[in-house]
Amino acid sequence: MVFRTLDNLEARGKRVLVRADLNVPMHDGVITDATRIERVAPTISELAGKGARVVVLSHFDRPKGKVVPSMSLHPIAEKLGEVLGKPVAFVSECVGPTVEAAVAALKDGDVLVLENTRFHAGEEANDPAFAKALAENGDIFVNDAFSAAHRAHASTEGVAHDLPSFAGRLMQAELSALSAALENPERPVGAIIGGSKISTKLDLIGNVIEKVDTLFITGAMANTFLAAEGIAVGKSLQEADMHETARKIAHLAQEKGCEIVLPVDAVVAREFKAGAESEVCLIGEVPADAMILDAGPRTVELINERLATLKTLVWNGPLGAFEIEPFDRATVEVAQEAARLTQDGKLRTVAGGGDTVSALRHAGVAGQMSYVSTAGGAFLEWLEGKILPGIEVLRTTGQQLGLD
Repeated sequence: MVFRTLDNLEARGKRVLVRADLNVPMHDGVITDATRIERVAPTISELAGKGARVVVLSHFDRPKGKVVPSMSLHPIAEKLGEVLGKPVAFVSECVGPTVEAAVAALKDGDVLVLENTRFHAGEEANDPAFAKALAENGDIFVNDAFSAAHRAHASTEGVAHDLPSFAGRLMQAELSALSAALENPERPVGAIIGGSKISTKLDLIGNVIEKVDTLFITGAMANTFLAAEGIAVGKSLQEADMHETARKIAHLAQEKGCEIVLPVDAVVAREFKAGAESEVCLIGEVPADAMILDAGPRTVELINERLATLKTLVWNGPLGAFEIEPFDRATVEVAQEAARLTQDGKLRTVAGGGDTVSALRHAGVAGQMSYVSTAGGAFLEWLEGKILPGIEVLRTTGQQLGLD
């Protein structure tokens, strides 16, 4: 993929607009997870270190074009200062005379955070006039918010039409990891796709089948595939109206030379609660009054054996109801084996999606994968093969500059 990075940027003395994703979880005004702040910090630090006058743009929550005081970026700007280890200024607007004055007062190496871009209706509408107003406070645009790249908003896509545009370090890392996972992977390639419903991941499965050699379908989604084959799954969660779709997916995979691997055994229980009495049974022997809540030990062994034959693995979705013990075991054991192979240099692992990130953290291996994306919707849309507006505008700019 063609795009300019910070390696191509002469930043000293320039006003650099950085689109970050500072949409962090917050409870009663307290940030509960600063991961997104920590991930964008290297780009901001590098630019400030090169003498740029850094102006940070971000959205926070969903104020729907209105000023909502509880959705201000002010406390997040303070946290960014702590992470950077230097003062960070804040202004309670993102366009207009107040912002212009604050930007004009910046010195080389200073960092300024502007107020929530979604306080303006022009942000989500990708209004060209609002994008131009944002762009007037910068000489250069750096997009470091892959997690917002699937939105064609003024601060993610519109600004890039008005200023020379570059990918930040987080964006660069994300695009490089994703390209290595599915666009130009080292083969054989496998994908673990889990979750509760086929209906929410049809596009994802359809795109992945075209690109991987082995597809492990796990979680409650696998129940629908099993039931579509006429296998009894008891009271397990499944989508009866998706049986024909599941069969079509299986047929398409066969045509494309993609092997689908389904569970061969399961952990079942009569109740879905922590510590519920459970048992292991073979697929096809699930009691009529029981529900499948996790993959069984034979399935774990099967998947782990296959992982050893792969060079690249993409992971989205847990193998079972990992939030509740003992139904986290399969996810944890497969995650730990994938991490071991990754650390041994035998497997490239790229994982993403909210539940997936939580599951890998639960297994204690999130830091041992090749790349774990916290991008959520953008990661999923990329897996679905969709064009991400915030990426496309960077790619187009790169091609116009003759970088391809």
